[in-house]
Amino acid sequence: MRASLIQIAVSDGESVAARRARVADIVREQAGSDLVVLPELWTIGAFAYEQFETEAEPLDGPTYETMSKAASDAGVWLHAGSVVERAGDGSLYNTALVLSPAGELAATYRKIHRFGFDQGEAVLMSAGDSLTTVTLPEQVLGIATCYDLRFPELFRGLVDAGATTMVVAAGWPARRRAHWTLLNRARAVEDQSYVLACGLAGTHAGVEQAGHSLVVDPWGEVLAEAGPGEDVLTVDLDPAKVAETREQFPALKDRRLH
Repeated sequence: MRASLIQIAVSDGESVAARRARVADIVREQAGSDLVVLPELWTIGAFAYEQFETEAEPLDGPTYETMSKAASDAGVWLHAGSVVERAGDGSLYNTALVLSPAGELAATYRKIHRFGFDQGEAVLMSAGDSLTTVTLPEQVLGIATCYDLRFPELFRGLVDAGATTMVVAAGWPARRRAHWTLLNRARAVEDQSYVLACGLAGTHAGVEQAGHSLVVDPWGEVLAEAGPGEDVLTVDLDPAKVAETREQFPALKDRRLH
């Protein structure tokens, strides 16, 4: 399986509409990949709290429409990052969208763990309450978003649901980049899964983003890592490696606590 992670640079000087169109073109350039992954809240920036209300959209809103066309044009599975979803009751969610190669909405995931410690996202967004997996021809994706990375029980739940590859879309701040790398490798090792971690680059709302998206194999080895700026990582994954790792070192079979 060929996966491409598109690390988008977000700046306050680029409009949401312009960024949507630009990113759609980058997605189309990944034709030939099986899976393409975008970062968290790349349309507005993960820390642009003042824009959450004004830029909120329904699941079939402009981001879905633009990314649906890009996915079908490229013929790829597309984890389209996340959007500020406005639900029917007016509540806001940080919601990831996964689109099929036909451009259809295959799955959504409302972020369970909201960042902010009683401010920002933690008070502006409602919390999701369901895990999401997506079955591809050769892999089962487990979907997580940014701050979720700090909660290993979520990933164990995804393993129990059949996930073999964890996809983490994020807007991780540069000041905690060391944690970003450490936690993604830890999730790969403890869950014996691939981890595809796609973050934002650039600076928005005064917050410098970590960049350094990475692909980690089930042994915790980093197969590819981006730099601090806008970048595309393309890596060929061996779907059989997850099962081989879990068979060679069957630690998951020794779990006692669930």
